[in-house]
Amino acid sequence: MKVEIKLQPDLKAPFAVIYTEEVTDEVQRAVRLLAEEHVDLISAAEEEKIVMLHPEDIYLIRAESDKTILYTAKRQYRSNRRLYELERLLGKNFMRISKGVIINLQLLDYVAPSLGGVMVLVMKNGQRDYISRKYLPAFKRYLGI
Repeated sequence: MKVEIKLQPDLKAPFAVIYTEEVTDEVQRAVRLLAEEHVDLISAAEEEKIVMLHPEDIYLIRAESDKTILYTAKRQYRSNRRLYELERLLGKNFMRISKGVIINLQLLDYVAPSLGGVMVLVMKNGQRDYISRKYLPAFKRYLGI
């Protein structure tokens, strides 16, 4: 892919245009990468305090009884954001594994088969969860299997 950058001092924010004969996987990857919002910190609540978490410290995020819980190595925090909002903000190192769970792929320890064709994954902090059948194909693609 050829890339050209043109500086325009009057622009307030970067703007990208892709010229292509057809929409290929490479073009789609470029679009996703350019369109992603990236965050350096995520705000969350711990009892009465608001804390700022680095995304790389978040092991998994779970929707539980109308609450969104962020799990780190040793603690749990509440977030006012919905699961889909966090999934969009956190980007490519995070993947949804079920309707109610997002994991940090960088902190995944191992994956093992379980009963009924389901796979269980274990995070580096020991937390376990199951990958639902709906999300299993994308997870396998990520692993290259």
